[in-house]
Amino acid sequence: MTMGFEGRVAIITGAGGGLGRSHALALAARGARVVINDLGGARDGSGGSSSAAEAVVAEIVALGGEAMANAASVTDAIAVQAMVEATMARWGRIDILVNNAGVLRDKTFAKMELEDFRFVVDVHLMGAVNCTKAVWEIMRQQGYGRVVMTTSSSGLYGNFGQSNYGAAKMALVGLMQTLSIEGARNDIRVNCLAPTAHTRMTEDLGASLPLELLEPERVTPGLLYLVSEAAPSRCILAAGAGGFERAYVTLTQGIYAAGDDAAEQIAAQFEAVSDRTGEIVPDMGAAQGMIELTKAQAHHTK
Repeated sequence: MTMGFEGRVAIITGAGGGLGRSHALALAARGARVVINDLGGARDGSGGSSSAAEAVVAEIVALGGEAMANAASVTDAIAVQAMVEATMARWGRIDILVNNAGVLRDKTFAKMELEDFRFVVDVHLMGAVNCTKAVWEIMRQQGYGRVVMTTSSSGLYGNFGQSNYGAAKMALVGLMQTLSIEGARNDIRVNCLAPTAHTRMTEDLGASLPLELLEPERVTPGLLYLVSEAAPSRCILAAGAGGFERAYVTLTQGIYAAGDDAAEQIAAQFEAVSDRTGEIVPDMGAAQGMIELTKAQAHHTK
């Protein structure tokens, strides 16, 4: 059965090119009405122009779809709210939010200015917070919503020279984990997409990558699933070159250690602490504490 989006309204940030453009074209082709948000700035976030967003709107309209352009910065909560209000005024609902806007200011942590760290976190993390907050109550009232945070392997696993980017991208996973719990009763499903694609964000790596395999269009099928009616929730979906995987935050069975030499016990048994046999994916943060209390109680009842 074809995955359709007729009657759905989607806001996609950073949709003037790359992954965002690919997502927008695919959603529009399947019937969604799409807000193309893009500040139109440089890769480091400087400058701005609505031309990139307007060009994508023109592509969608030429193909018979419906779209509107918006050049708000996701870091500007007032401008984001105005974008949401304009969307509601035109189409009366918002079903999908794809938080895709991003910037890069790569340097090693030793050489990085704090302002560059703050700015990248502000765009990726607070930009997603601003946009999600602006649509959250609308989705709650509708009893329906699909939200995707664009995370990255740089956050999940680390990457040299990207402490700011990696920190922001991993923070989005934490945001997703909690919002998926809070949104469940209103059928708001929240997920993360960790893409591998050749865009202007990765152009410095171009010479070492098989670019013909890394088109954004090979990632977008994963995005379509994450914003569909059949979407999962609390999923970290990795996607690139036609490959799709799922990443998890897991917890090992670990050990119990107490007493004056607890630190020494941990050191001596760190292999057991790290053993992934029987590891679990906790339902929520409180599960860690419950597992640890269970260990303690079992020890004291021996």
